[in-house]
Amino acid sequence: METNITHEDTVTRVMEALESIRPFLNKDGGDIELIDVKDNLVYVKLLGNCSGCSLNYSTLKLGVENTIKQHAPEIEKVVSVE
Repeated sequence: METNITHEDTVTRVMEALESIRPFLNKDGGDIELIDVKDNLVYVKLLGNCSGCSLNYSTLKLGVENTIKQHAPEIEKVVSVE
């Protein structure tokens, strides 16, 4: 079975994933911004309290990356940019 997933489809699903976790980040005074989706990698920037939090790596891997992969399984990794 061949699937033709376009870049736009992937970006849309990544954005939906980010919207689903945004309330949890906002609750702690943080936020997240999508920077780019390229070569099955998602580049994001953690904002607000999330940017300087000592748990931001855990938030990125356990929260953000897992949620994005559920929405867009073709994504291999989420990368935080400063």
